[in-house]
Amino acid sequence: MYVPGKLHDVEHVLIDVGTGYYVEKTAEDAKDFFKRKIDFLTKQMEKIQPALQEKHAMKQAVMEMMSQKIQQ
Repeated sequence: MYVPGKLHDVEHVLIDVGTGYYVEKTAEDAKDFFKRKIDFLTKQMEKIQPALQEKHAMKQAVMEMMSQKIQQ
């Protein structure tokens, strides 16, 4: 849906910080906020990557074991 409009203040933006709360920030502060958020999420992904690989290996082992049991 397209709704025409005009911005009166292009220096400030509203940031959704979660659970229905919004914070007004300058465009530069918003940029910094999202950079920090991206950095945090990237670190979290790197942190859980080994656990994901371990779970995948465990799943493969279980699938092989089930396949062997079914063939017997």
